[in-house]
Amino acid sequence: MSYIHTLINVILHIDKYLNIIIQNYGVGTYIILFLIIFFETGLVVTPFLPGDSLLFATGALAASGSMDIYTLLIVLFLAAVIGDTVNYHIGKSIGNKILEKENIRFINKENLKKAHSFYEEYGSMTIVLGRFIPIIRTFVPFVAGIGEMRYLTFIMYNMFGGFLWVLLFLGGGYLFGDIPLIKNNFSLILVGVIFISIIPGIIAFIIEKKKRRK
Repeated sequence: MSYIHTLINVILHIDKYLNIIIQNYGVGTYIILFLIIFFETGLVVTPFLPGDSLLFATGALAASGSMDIYTLLIVLFLAAVIGDTVNYHIGKSIGNKILEKENIRFINKENLKKAHSFYEEYGSMTIVLGRFIPIIRTFVPFVAGIGEMRYLTFIMYNMFGGFLWVLLFLGGGYLFGDIPLIKNNFSLILVGVIFISIIPGIIAFIIEKKKRRK
């Protein structure tokens, strides 16, 4: 429980943690941010890492002059695309072997099944839509690799989805994060950002449930 509490605390006060990182590592902060987004999108064992909230908080810090927004856009876009690409190739190489196992250590099979259903429902657009759903985002490229989606198709949707995701959340933080009302209620805003990001998943779940009833 203490681990979960710590993780929630980090996500809700990520702006404070980022300030500490910037003070200690300077330019190296870009590398740290790259690695967090890369691991969150690239490895099926790390879906708990902050994605949407990190992008928004980073954009807000860029608005205050702590970081360069254009460098962030390039670095985080590359991290998102490369992460998904690695995840796709892992799924293509060993995905079926992992699915055959009953118990998979460090991987929630239920989340994997949800991502698979989402992929079957929306096809190639899952690569774009999945970007905006925490946890599902981490499993979508893995499932696409298992489903043997053509790499050319995957990389096109991957780049488009990655750019859209980074631009919206990073840009949102940059445009609105420095407003006094948002700065003074940053934790609540982050909760709102996380909630908005899972709305597509909630809609997809409701649609799927209605179909099953029919």
